[in-house]
Amino acid sequence: MTTQATHALVIGKFYPPHRGHHLLIDTAAASCDQVSVVVMASTQESVSLASRVAWMRETHAGAPNVTVVGIMDDVPVDYGDPAIWDQHIALMRQALQTLVAPAVTHVFTSESYGAEMAHRFSARSVVLDRGRALVQTSSTKIRRDVVGNWDFLSAPVRAGLAARIVVLGAESSGTTTLSRDLVDRWRRRGGANSLTQWVPEFGREYTVAKLARSIARAQIEGTSAPDLDDLAWHSDEFDLIAQQQQRVEEGAAACGGPVLICDTDVLATAVWHERYIGTWREDLIGFRHGRPPTLYLITHHDGVPFEQDGLRDGEHRRPWMTNRFIAVLDAHGFPYHVLTGSRVERADRASVLIDTALKRHWDFSTPIVELGK
Repeated sequence: MTTQATHALVIGKFYPPHRGHHLLIDTAAASCDQVSVVVMASTQESVSLASRVAWMRETHAGAPNVTVVGIMDDVPVDYGDPAIWDQHIALMRQALQTLVAPAVTHVFTSESYGAEMAHRFSARSVVLDRGRALVQTSSTKIRRDVVGNWDFLSAPVRAGLAARIVVLGAESSGTTTLSRDLVDRWRRRGGANSLTQWVPEFGREYTVAKLARSIARAQIEGTSAPDLDDLAWHSDEFDLIAQQQQRVEEGAAACGGPVLICDTDVLATAVWHERYIGTWREDLIGFRHGRPPTLYLITHHDGVPFEQDGLRDGEHRRPWMTNRFIAVLDAHGFPYHVLTGSRVERADRASVLIDTALKRHWDFSTPIVELGK
């Protein structure tokens, strides 16, 4: 006797996805042979469908029987209108047609509409945690208070929603000092902010290793020891630097708090390419994934004594670097502020600017309906 394969359907806006959604999907995956997750977003929502689908796929990548697809749904919601129901179900079926899957046998939801939806698929309804007792949050609560609900987000969603604050500046202008000061301030706020991460400059680490290899090679060959100016740079090295800088940033965002402090980013890598190779490479900025940083902070070199640590070009290049960062940010329309003054004054001003930027960063647009909340 052949047993019919079970195929569970889970739908929702996942705006954004949270632990309750993942519990529902994991339970379906443990209970049925196959699970299809349909992400349904509307055009008025401020998190893209592509982002939500990607987050869900990455979060459930370990479950081979779970497939995630997405579709736009701008149909209004009226649970009492059969015609409106028909339109939503048609979109769900359209999304399912992109999959190689049998007929839906079970509909998993956490909502009151689960029974009607299952009926329309000639399937059984499974309702889990409708009262939010197992996972005490919702997408609505998260949109209202991202920081307070940070623990309910998976690593891919954290990486997507984290506010990235990038500190840029000419050499020896206090970028690392400001970055670490900001990390310390945010961690002292407690809660999810205690997880605040600092992303160091990979280009500097790469330069140290490159110079060390050159010095060792010189000693082996019996030639004079090289210094920084003797290093020969190649364009493809900046690809590697940009890729690794972005990789480290993504990793820190996934495991850190709601705010991520970055001591440089791929935009700076493009500027350094221009400095060492002599040409501008816009594509290096393209190594960044997702939305651009929430805010750039430029540490002005004026008033900051230059300290040569053996890895810096020289004080005479600082004005060019400061002005070049500003010009590139202006050209791209990225939000930024130039910081001057003492160490404390810069950190104080930066803190105020970040708090203001965070309100904009987590200003979610109102969805048409709270599907899958």
